[in-house]
Amino acid sequence: MAARAQGSVTISFGLISIPVMMFSATESAGSISFNLLHKGCGSRLKQQYVCIKHETVVDREDMVKGYEFEKGQYVQFTPEELKAFDEIGTQSIDIAEFVAIEAIDPVYFDERSYYLTPEKTGIKPYALLTAALRETKRCAIGRWAARGHSHLVMLRPVDNKIAMQTLRFANEVRPADEFDVPQHEVKPAELSLAKQLIEQQSSDEFDPTVYVDEVRARIQAAIDEKVAGKAISVGTTKRKSDEGKVVDIMQVLKASIEKNQKAKTSVTQLGARKGPKRIEQPTKTRKTSRR
Repeated sequence: MAARAQGSVTISFGLISIPVMMFSATESAGSISFNLLHKGCGSRLKQQYVCIKHETVVDREDMVKGYEFEKGQYVQFTPEELKAFDEIGTQSIDIAEFVAIEAIDPVYFDERSYYLTPEKTGIKPYALLTAALRETKRCAIGRWAARGHSHLVMLRPVDNKIAMQTLRFANEVRPADEFDVPQHEVKPAELSLAKQLIEQQSSDEFDPTVYVDEVRARIQAAIDEKVAGKAISVGTTKRKSDEGKVVDIMQVLKASIEKNQKAKTSVTQLGARKGPKRIEQPTKTRKTSRR
């Protein structure tokens, strides 16, 4: 299914305006949810809203939204007033500055990501901005207002496209210095082994396809068994607590390195027994970009 545009905005790059279409960069995997049922007959339960003053059920047509400005004191807003709030927006992404991509701590990343594609009249300046960001290894920080909310956004190049990531404002992020971590001396020998372990498990690129949602798959398998009329086994596993246990970190690091070496040797031997794999078609190297 072709992606549907979320809307259109204009990137303001100096005195240059670039009209673009917004497409969501992510999609829901369809989270597994459960409904509340009546235990006796298995029927769905219906949610009701009850007035705490009159202790009566309130129908939806008698509901309004309000803001609590003092304890128990509210001001009401009509649907038209709320709609006016939503419609306040600039429809423009105003670039304020350019920074190195590595300068943005990922803690500021919000959950919304978009791909921006140029409209017909914006193809040339869009290509120019994308190339400039890629060559300078910088991203653009801008402001965008939509649906009654102000957003801080980051624009970065992804191949020949521009991706937009919403960012959190400073007042939404707790500073790291709020948390105390005891100082501890790191011994050179321990650091050397830790670096060796990191090198063993390092990759040049991040491949998200090798990671799957194992918890969701396990729950879905159990649901399928239930639907098929099979009984599922319910077991409880308790993890051993290492709290209070003195650990020889050098011994643990050496054991971890040895375990990784054995695993790599097993994979190599397995591949040798199977023989070389015949490649029918050349494969393209997938490119990734850093934030």
